[in-house]
Amino acid sequence: MVENSKDTARARADSRFKKQEEAATVRQKAMAEYVAESDARQAKTNKLRALRLAKEAEDLANAPAAPAKKPARAKKKTA
Repeated sequence: MVENSKDTARARADSRFKKQEEAATVRQKAMAEYVAESDARQAKTNKLRALRLAKEAEDLANAPAAPAKKPARAKKKTA
């Protein structure tokens, strides 16, 4: 009976250890996926920002010069 309880305790400990190891593996995999998605999102954001800034700079360089406004004449008041 003592042998049986030792074997049972060992089996439970092994089972608990395996569950903890599997949980740790799942956590590591999930974290790696999260980091990869975050890095991909940041890279895409940086690329789009660079494209937008380049387009804005090109549009600004190619924009026709705005015509200078003539100062408005003051109307004379008649008394």
